[in-house]
Amino acid sequence: MTFASGSFTPILTNSLVASRIWTPNWRNGFFSPFNMVHTFASTRSRLLKNKNHYKRLTLSSCSRSFSCQSTALSDINSTSHTVSSNGHLRYGRLMPCPLQNSPPRVEHLVVTKEGPVLEYICKALDLPPLYVEDLIQFGAVYYALVCPKPPPTASPEQIKVYEEVTDPSILRQRTSIKGKTVREAQKTFKITRADEIVEAGTYLRVHVHPKRFPRCYDIDWKSRIIAVTDDYVVLDKPAGTSVGGTTDNIEESCATFATRALGFSAPLLTTHQIDNCTEGCVVLARSKEYCSVFHGKIREKKVKKLYLALAAAPVPIGILTHYMRPINMAPRLVSEDFVKGWLLCQLEVLECKKVPWPSSEIQRTYNLEDCGWALKDFAYECQINLLTGRTHQIRAQLAACSAPVVGDSMYMPAAIAEIVCPGSNPFGKNKKLYSNENDKSLAIDEWIAQHGKEPSVAVGLQACQISWDDGQHCYGARLPWWR
Repeated sequence: MTFASGSFTPILTNSLVASRIWTPNWRNGFFSPFNMVHTFASTRSRLLKNKNHYKRLTLSSCSRSFSCQSTALSDINSTSHTVSSNGHLRYGRLMPCPLQNSPPRVEHLVVTKEGPVLEYICKALDLPPLYVEDLIQFGAVYYALVCPKPPPTASPEQIKVYEEVTDPSILRQRTSIKGKTVREAQKTFKITRADEIVEAGTYLRVHVHPKRFPRCYDIDWKSRIIAVTDDYVVLDKPAGTSVGGTTDNIEESCATFATRALGFSAPLLTTHQIDNCTEGCVVLARSKEYCSVFHGKIREKKVKKLYLALAAAPVPIGILTHYMRPINMAPRLVSEDFVKGWLLCQLEVLECKKVPWPSSEIQRTYNLEDCGWALKDFAYECQINLLTGRTHQIRAQLAACSAPVVGDSMYMPAAIAEIVCPGSNPFGKNKKLYSNENDKSLAIDEWIAQHGKEPSVAVGLQACQISWDDGQHCYGARLPWWR
């Protein structure tokens, strides 16, 4: 079986597009073809056979800790363009900060010979050991005891490999999966140590180019701490950062950097999310117990969130109601009319006042995207009480009202398209009547195409206040970046 030498062969004709192997929709980035179970070594299936077996190959980085500050750029070689024997780019270090984001690349491997995971990945993908160790620290390497079933887009050769490694006669020989169903054995878990031993037949998914958050290294994290208690920390999250990390990068997150800034030995835990491009109040739990408690308060609607949104046009005072398509991918489509199965979205605009459009200097400082909005003399600062908490809700709802958030490179282009050509939005006020479902489906695809990419750093949106237990706990953020 030739599976080991480079993922699902022959996907590495061009290593930079290898992530397309299991990606049916390239425009929207990588989406795993199976459910990823985010759990760690304490709850995962038995993988380690000999923790000391690989000590000779692991380097000091296994036990190192990285400070919040960036080291000299001379230590970074992430953009090297030298090419290895099989056509892959050679890599330097992921740590501490990238010079630039690399194109997405995800590799799928099946182990053919038992051994240390770091050694196997280095050999299979022609990557340096320190780089692979960084990937493991980032949480960018996953395993499953049995290879998950490929999606319909898989090639005949990929299907053949899958059938070989999941043949019942082969699986019966593996003691590690006795007592488990195939579905249970196909669940994925993070690799957390470079010296873990993986047995033959183990599936590995390696996010070779994790999504990066370089702004983490520019922030004075102590100055962003709003409150510290025995149970939780309230953080004024900077725009351009992730609260708790992403599928392929738990290292460059607010939780990680706030933990280090405060000198805590136990990591802070995420209790709720706000978009990467949004700044403002987030609550991080200091224990699993309080994390569960806060989740309960959210379910019981005891947590109240106020936002400031910098809209490109005036927004009416009062409650805005839309319905969001229940598909977990961007852009989030909303309809003003009820659609069966779609999720209720409600927000209350408490105030809307005219303010100057952000200056050119401020726009440069926060990498604000120029989305083509014509009227840039004034913007409109809205105070919003979020009544339901859907992903991208405020951004999608305001765009649907022809008042997109300033700098929102995903939703503003679509709002402009609807203004220029009324009826472009198949769920808007001027929506057309379609003679059949095929025509409507095509119109929806065209509408999705009108949206842009996710903002790189900031948009005009701040979670300005969070409170719970009827105001017993109430915290506010600093002034928003546009003031």
